[in-house]
Amino acid sequence: MMLCLFSLLLCLLLVPSRQQEGESPNSFTECTDGYEWDPEKQHCKDINECQTIPDACKGEMKCINHYGGYLCLPRSASVISDSQTESAIHDPPPPPPPNTEAQDIQCPAGYQPDSPGLGTCVDVDECVYQLDDCLPSQECVNAPGGFHCKCPDGYRKIGNECVDIDECRYRYCQHRCVNSPGSFTCQCEPGFQLASNNRSCVDVNECSMGAPCQQRCYNTYGTFLCRCNQGYELDRDGYTCNDVDECSYSSYLCQHQCVNEPGRFSCICPEGYQLLGTRLCQDINECETDAHTCSESQNCINFHGGYRCVEKNRCKEPYIQVADNRCMCPSGNPLCRDEPGSVVYRYMSITSDRSVPSDIFQIQATSVYPGAYNTFQIRSGNEQGDFYIRQINNISAMLVLARPVNGPQEFVLDLEMLTSNSLLSYRSSSVLRLTVFVGGYAF
Repeated sequence: MMLCLFSLLLCLLLVPSRQQEGESPNSFTECTDGYEWDPEKQHCKDINECQTIPDACKGEMKCINHYGGYLCLPRSASVISDSQTESAIHDPPPPPPPNTEAQDIQCPAGYQPDSPGLGTCVDVDECVYQLDDCLPSQECVNAPGGFHCKCPDGYRKIGNECVDIDECRYRYCQHRCVNSPGSFTCQCEPGFQLASNNRSCVDVNECSMGAPCQQRCYNTYGTFLCRCNQGYELDRDGYTCNDVDECSYSSYLCQHQCVNEPGRFSCICPEGYQLLGTRLCQDINECETDAHTCSESQNCINFHGGYRCVEKNRCKEPYIQVADNRCMCPSGNPLCRDEPGSVVYRYMSITSDRSVPSDIFQIQATSVYPGAYNTFQIRSGNEQGDFYIRQINNISAMLVLARPVNGPQEFVLDLEMLTSNSLLSYRSSSVLRLTVFVGGYAF
């Protein structure tokens, strides 16, 4: 701000003053204009013209007393002294009274005669006696025979003016520099903070300062990254973790059924099955684990997904039981003439959607008669043509699944072996009563 000086009344001419009361008529003192002699302190003191001159300043101007004179300044102006306030203006050290005895000594500019009789010159402190022309914002520095005006820190002198130094031109700051009158401040980019030297920038560890990551936070240079635990994925906001529905990505994760859970998934198996590992289903053999309800008179038959209790004695007239699963029709019984000589009970289990054709059961003759010829056929239970017989040789054949079947269901097939001997005119048959359980699933 430019401070305009409208009136400066400073006079340095030496004029005689009035004779002071109480002084001897032959005792004279001389003070510069604007000062008056103080008989008590025996030195010249400043005259406060603002108090002694009525209406010293006209209009909107205000009167500021000054050493040896006064100033008329705008009311918005202020005078800065060493104490930074107008009220701190004190009487300056008075100028020394002229040395009348040494007036014949000629001193160079900036000097004045020393004490009487010495005949020497001493430096005049222009700053103390306000004989300088420094601006209010400048500091007066005395020098031998003169003075110079010093600018505050952050300014440099160009001509008579103090001009702000733009410290930002000298790259004092690591990131950003903001210049201000007489000073500057350094600022850091986001993710950094000022170091103790107020110029360098150091990385901020956002993770230790409450970064908004929902699960995991990783500090990086100047920023941070949010990451999610396994089974979650990062949201578009970069902070939130959303559960991944693994079951929706693939139907092959689980052999039977996939159940999504927060951050993970699990596989479950149908009733009668148990997990093998984490995704496969394995049939539970209730007959081996004693998880069945069969009685002592029954046999437990396991199949895919369950079990069946069957009576140990399944022989009906005219058959008699000769083994746990074998019934014989006595040749002496006339009712056995048109019936198979024996019936053997067997059980097996297959899965649904089995690929076809598929060999599922091999039939093997238990005894061979010399010269006999054996043939195999499906006597009953194959009305839909789901199976057929492929004969391997004279004593064995293979039951083949001809069409895909779905469970749960069961087939009871009578597989007959016909034995004949043309030379002896011998013919007999035996039946393998095979129960095929089809599970409800393809595993």
